[in-house]
Amino acid sequence: MSRLIEVRDVWKTYQVGQQQVHALRGLTLAIEQGEYTALMGPSGSGKSTLMNMLGCLDTPTSGSYHLAGEDVGKLDDDALADIRNRRIGFVFQTFNLMPRYTALENVALPMVYAGMGRADRFERAREVLEQVGLGDRMDHRPNELSGGQRQRVAVARALVNRPDLLLADEPTGNLDTTTSIEIMALFEEIHRAGNTVVLVTHEEDIAAHAHRVVRLRDGVVSSDEKQGAVKA
Repeated sequence: MSRLIEVRDVWKTYQVGQQQVHALRGLTLAIEQGEYTALMGPSGSGKSTLMNMLGCLDTPTSGSYHLAGEDVGKLDDDALADIRNRRIGFVFQTFNLMPRYTALENVALPMVYAGMGRADRFERAREVLEQVGLGDRMDHRPNELSGGQRQRVAVARALVNRPDLLLADEPTGNLDTTTSIEIMALFEEIHRAGNTVVLVTHEEDIAAHAHRVVRLRDGVVSSDEKQGAVKA
């Protein structure tokens, strides 16, 4: 395996009034291509800040972050946007779907920014919706879908550009237990297909699906353990 993520001695400091708040305090972390990792930690531990950094939504105050060998801290806003679109797929707790668009149109949207032609966009979007089990719901809008189906659309959208990295932020936070289990089974399938998955969660039973659990506290890694994943 090759190293996909390399975070070295990263600090992230915010100015809040007269006070400096250190969200990350010299954090170091490496994730290999193809790993399935859960990030955990209490509120204020730095896990959301780290997630934003891994997703190129934010950059370090100091230290370095390399994604697939590229030094993210040296990129301008346009280059960061390009990396987010090409290399990273995002799945959020609140789905973040466009309400007026069908499932197919929502999934095809990232490929507009990638400059792909309409016919190719919709062909690829259909393929990924089939992959996540929504081949019969392509023409439905989000309000016509269940919570679990909406999250499957969001997962399909995250996968459509064949990203190096899938980032999932509390992806089961708005779902019931049965639907959460179904979504985690889907993530396991995605991982088995070769994708690198990083999952942020505060729920131990969700983290148990990952093969590695990294726990944060006070802006640093407090523990880092490999584990056998639960059977989906």
